[in-house]
Amino acid sequence: MDLVAAAFASRARHAAISWAFGGGSVVAQIRLIGMIIEHLTDQGTMDPSLLYEPPFTDVAPTGPEQVFDEGNVAQLFSRIQEINDSAVA
Repeated sequence: MDLVAAAFASRARHAAISWAFGGGSVVAQIRLIGMIIEHLTDQGTMDPSLLYEPPFTDVAPTGPEQVFDEGNVAQLFSRIQEINDSAVA
């Protein structure tokens, strides 16, 4: 990926995360979401309990509740489950 494409991808990722979680995204939120996307891309599914284990705890040591509020954590788990369900279907 060239530098321009990488910069565009980074801006697009940030905009998507800001929209999905109502703005106010911080670096830890963006990094955690990026790691989840990478895991899902590589593995196809994800057990949400992995968010409480390395490497995810390298970004949010106590889990996603450290960087997202309760409602967004519930939404995140719901989205992961939807992806898991569609991958198995």
